[in-house]
Amino acid sequence: MFFTILNILMEKELCPPDKIVFDAERGEYICTETGEVIEEKVIDQGPEWRAYTAEEKIEKSRVGSPINQAIHDFGFSTVIDWKDSSLDADKKVKMMRLRKWQLRAKLESSRDRNLARAMVEIERLSSLLNLPKAVKVEAALLYRKVVEKDLIRGRSIEEFVAACIYIACRKVGVVRTLDEIAKYTKAKKKDIARCYRVLVEALKIKVPMSDPRDFVIRAERILNLKAETVKKAIEIVEGAKKAGLTGGREPAAIAAGAIYIACILTNDMRSQKDIARALGVSEITLRSRYKEIARKLNISISPRENQ
Repeated sequence: MFFTILNILMEKELCPPDKIVFDAERGEYICTETGEVIEEKVIDQGPEWRAYTAEEKIEKSRVGSPINQAIHDFGFSTVIDWKDSSLDADKKVKMMRLRKWQLRAKLESSRDRNLARAMVEIERLSSLLNLPKAVKVEAALLYRKVVEKDLIRGRSIEEFVAACIYIACRKVGVVRTLDEIAKYTKAKKKDIARCYRVLVEALKIKVPMSDPRDFVIRAERILNLKAETVKKAIEIVEGAKKAGLTGGREPAAIAAGAIYIACILTNDMRSQKDIARALGVSEITLRSRYKEIARKLNISISPRENQ
């Protein structure tokens, strides 16, 4: 409402927006420059009570939690409780029966049961992979689309959940590889990759490409690299991009090769085994990438350092 008023005033060139204030006591918008009452009797959309601590705010609030996409029923359902000391034995038995049927009714359809199981799996994987809430919500939205399109029929829930989390990580910009995700689920990497392709094709998802620089920054925390080494590794990655070495190659492998070369050049030595393990690639892949990068970018590495 306030922004609508501002737009009208700007069009009429009556009052500049920075001169309009709200008088909460009278419920009026006033122009401090002309003294004009722009709107009166404005309804206060906030609560009628005051809270000075977080605990008071929770106690006085009369609404439920916000909509949560990561819960199969969005968090709207209620739970019937029977643990009340004022109830006699007959009423407790009755409340227990009501509670049982209410829980059954929540998961009456196969779609609800599927979503409930999938949301628990998303929560479990997000916790194990230490993913932010944005990734969890994005993965939940993707899985709901999977159920709506009936893509899950004949396929494993775990495979699609892992694929949704992988896509969500890519979209949000959180660095996680398929190997890392497959490590914490019963689904195999090739099955997750197959579901990933099905999702991208069926839902017309535009998944952003992973940037090797993100893997370099992630490896900095794991390997405790010097700032000079990280800067040099990013420069090498940018050079590899310009030379066309990143197309069709795994970003983590490019980052691993760049980090290994940067460690040699800055004398911040790390073993190939440690770098490969930190980025989830094999030592053979790391050696192939760093040799290719060094050759294309004309980076000289002495035989002694190369060992």
